Amino acid sequence: VGRLPKGSILTPHPKELERLVGPCRNSFERLSKARDLAMDAQVYVVLKGAYTAVISPEGTCWFNTTGNPGMATAGSGDVLTGMLAALAGQGISLTEAAVCAVYLHGKAGEAAAEKYPAFGAGQIVDFLPRL
Repeated sequence: VGRLPKGSILTPHPKELERLVGPCRNSFERLSKARDLAMDAQVYVVLKGAYTAVISPEGTCWFNTTGNPGMATAGSGDVLTGMLAALAGQGISLTEAAVCAVYLHGKAGEAAAEKYPAFGAGQIVDFLPRL
């Protein structure tokens, strides 16, 4: 972890985070360790889950309320990473890029769930231009 470039954006789900910070007994400890990682390494941590948390290098944490369980599918995290890169590449702050990408990713997942009983990453992408 010490070799991460400052300002990097990590997007782990809980088990991936535990590979970085060690086992966690509960969600509070997981969030605390994710916050410590963000501050110690000066990176952004997007801890994916039911209420995805975006944690800045300063330790500020935002919780997302968009999305649904159907988004826990192969490729969904890749869509989020692409959105993060696209927003960051437009010159907005990394904090804004992370918070906006997580929110819009969840909104696209909600829209996909309304149309499809089962959906994948491709359907999430399909709904992005409609937001």
